[in-house]
Amino acid sequence: MDRRNLIIAGVAVLLGVIAVYLTNSYFSGVEEEQARIAEEQKLVQVAVATQDLGFGTPLTQDNTRLVNWPAQSVPTGAITDINRFAGTEVAIRPIAAGEPILTSRISERAVLSENIPQNMRAVTVPVDDFTGVAGFVTPGDAVDVMLTRNIPGDGASNDDKMTTVVLENTQVLAIDRRASETDTEAQELKMATLLVDPYGAQKLALSAQVGKLSLALRNVEDQQVGGTQTVTRNDLGGRGLRISDRSARSAPAPAPSRVAYRPAAAAASVPSLAPAYRGPSMLIYRGTEGERQEVARGN
Repeated sequence: MDRRNLIIAGVAVLLGVIAVYLTNSYFSGVEEEQARIAEEQKLVQVAVATQDLGFGTPLTQDNTRLVNWPAQSVPTGAITDINRFAGTEVAIRPIAAGEPILTSRISERAVLSENIPQNMRAVTVPVDDFTGVAGFVTPGDAVDVMLTRNIPGDGASNDDKMTTVVLENTQVLAIDRRASETDTEAQELKMATLLVDPYGAQKLALSAQVGKLSLALRNVEDQQVGGTQTVTRNDLGGRGLRISDRSARSAPAPAPSRVAYRPAAAAASVPSLAPAYRGPSMLIYRGTEGERQEVARGN
């Protein structure tokens, strides 16, 4: 009996040791995993905006603060020291509240040239409510630029017009003096500043002199270009109908011709001749009236 109890006790102790070992191994693995995750998710402090910052807003310690950010996902150009923000730097692109402040979005002066990439140009063209999509074109939008002008060449009149697309998928940098895409309310437009390459800048400068420019707003995700055609008045229809044809169709039918009416007085003025006389006679006129006189025959 004692031997049996000893065997049971020994087995229980062995199972307990195994259970403790397995438990320690499990928790050790969890701790190592947590340590690895903690190392991967090491936090650093980056500067973010505490409120929405528009174009030209000075950066100070009142509208910025430091927050913890995963070290593996810190954006390129993030700022880690807000002591540099003393009102001498401004936002050159809109920054939303809670968004990291990047060096590419700030400058020491609020000038549009800071937003122009290398080898690109900013060109301003005149627009109005009609040519500027009723005032709904905003900075950051993509547009096509259309030119309407007289058809060149001999034989073309001033009424012969043509419209061509001179630039496609062009980014809008600013509308008049507004350079923030957060303001989407329609407004009266006078000038639009577009981001183009040097060749596109030359085309816009020449187009503004030879005709009227119009903007066509397009989806920013639509990157397809090419395939546009020149549109003339013939494409609008109605060119085969001449003005004389339209006048003939609309003119009333001519009235039927009538026999000229002869007044009775005019008819009475014509001398009426007496019935023919078979014997010798002569016609004597007194004024406009005639009278036939018989002539006696001689024996």
